[in-house]
Amino acid sequence: MTRRIALLGAECTGKSTLAEALAAHFGAGLVAEYLREWCDAHGRTPQRHEQAHIAAEQAARIEAAAQRHELVICDTTPLITALCSEHYFGDASLTAEAIAFQRRCELTLLCAPDLPWQADGIQRDGPGVRAAFDARLRAALAAGGLRWVDIAGSDDQRLAAAIAALNYCSPPPAACAPGANSAPTSTASKR
Repeated sequence: MTRRIALLGAECTGKSTLAEALAAHFGAGLVAEYLREWCDAHGRTPQRHEQAHIAAEQAARIEAAAQRHELVICDTTPLITALCSEHYFGDASLTAEAIAFQRRCELTLLCAPDLPWQADGIQRDGPGVRAAFDARLRAALAAGGLRWVDIAGSDDQRLAAAIAALNYCSPPPAACAPGANSAPTSTASKR
């Protein structure tokens, strides 16, 4: 059975850096954020009618990686796209399916917005939006009955906490099974 590890967080919370480090540490498959690729290719952020495609493509890439690897590190999941669709367009039509997909992930690592905010071209809105989106994400996970491990601090602290969380879930105890109602204990805070 493939283990899917999801890294979620608002913009500029170190998801990509941590995902790459975890994939290298564990020799795992890495699924990069499709939205970034899409924005680079189109030179803009997506419009409302393009959100479903982005969520579906992120899910498809995760599933394709799961066919090739026993451990897959996901630099975001369709849940982030669904919540962006809610945030920017008032469209919650993608959320239920995204929550269902999230349940397939063995572990969700939630990257805290405690890193310095950095502009990154067309994708970044600013620290105020980052804080609001973090609150929206936490509320969506809680409302969906999804557990997570908070990942915070420096890059080294984040990596250590994420490794501890993955090691706790290997092989996955009941607390780490997809859809379980408890989070692994690590040096990060438990929610």
